[in-house]
Amino acid sequence: MAIWDPDQYRKFADHRLRPALDLIARIPLAKAETIWDLGCGAGNVTKLLAERFPGARVVGVDNSPEMLAKARAIPGIAWLEGDVAKWSAPQPADLIFTNAVLHWIPDHARLAPHLLRQLRPGGVLAIQVPRNFAAASHIELYATARARRWRDRLASLTSLLGVATPPAYWRWLEPLSAALDIWEIEYLHVLSGENAVVEWTKGTAVKPFLDALSPAERADFLADYGARIAKAYPREPDGRTLFPFRRLFIVATRK
Repeated sequence: MAIWDPDQYRKFADHRLRPALDLIARIPLAKAETIWDLGCGAGNVTKLLAERFPGARVVGVDNSPEMLAKARAIPGIAWLEGDVAKWSAPQPADLIFTNAVLHWIPDHARLAPHLLRQLRPGGVLAIQVPRNFAAASHIELYATARARRWRDRLASLTSLLGVATPPAYWRWLEPLSAALDIWEIEYLHVLSGENAVVEWTKGTAVKPFLDALSPAERADFLADYGARIAKAYPREPDGRTLFPFRRLFIVATRK
């Protein structure tokens, strides 16, 4: 199991939080009794869900003990270690929320309808996933992994991440939905720091590649990737870096 670094992930925390806030704002529920946050990480978004729905029983689920160790400092929420890919609700829920998680899990044609079926009628499934895999941040990562020095160990990882098209999710979810809203937003993140895009992706997309290397090799891989990224995302005259990032949102109400 991968070991996630909460501190690395929480770099650029304000930028990462905004899509979750945008998703929470579109949840069409006045109240909820049972809420599950799948892939809750360190719990900062789970806390916002609890504040949005006071009195609800809120449960955060994540497969990272390191993330959950941070989350358990937040009172009033139940925290469970578990695999989102195998999760089922013990009883029908009012809200299932999952932010920037499902792209790590394959077979969305099965997974997305399964999650919707875990709701009571009128319950809501709210999903946000990155859909930025055609951007230079990922293209150059895959190109680095396929380079001669790294390809024997890393090339197979270039198919790890993936998200389907919006119409695909509509076709999978519409038969089970009383209402279904799917949209995309491309955020323009203005980042500070040296090779800021690498610092961003080190906490997410790059991590499986680093995990497959020895500690001594990781710096060399990051140097190779970083050289490509520096060309793809040149710094502005003021030293900051512009990082466009596309995300997919789904809000489905169960029939």
